[in-house]
Amino acid sequence: MNYYMSRNIDGEFDAAVERVTAALKDEGFGVLTEIDVKATLKKKIDVDFRKYKILGACNPPFAHRALLAEDKIGVMLPCNVIVQELETGGLEVFAMDPVGAMAGIDNPVIEELAGEVSEKLARVLEAL
Repeated sequence: MNYYMSRNIDGEFDAAVERVTAALKDEGFGVLTEIDVKATLKKKIDVDFRKYKILGACNPPFAHRALLAEDKIGVMLPCNVIVQELETGGLEVFAMDPVGAMAGIDNPVIEELAGEVSEKLARVLEAL
């Protein structure tokens, strides 16, 4: 089982991040964190890296239900969605697949929630 789902898209990087953020909002997610990996690696270890941004997306009703069902599930939150510049040109957007990422958790409520969130994230990618 795969732990992520992805889609290649065209366009300018920053505009793509905005499109992803808007598509997440349409599915009930907010972006809690935004990590600019390129800038961080340059600042911390003076390494040049491609444009790569990690968006920490959260859907509060689903997060709440998950936390009520499994108190340690916070280690899997938020759902990360990444926009990266490809060496061959273009962009790739990929998101964690909660079904694959949480497959080792023996809790039927979490399994059901993972399926629902996975469907939402798949729709985000389709909307791009």
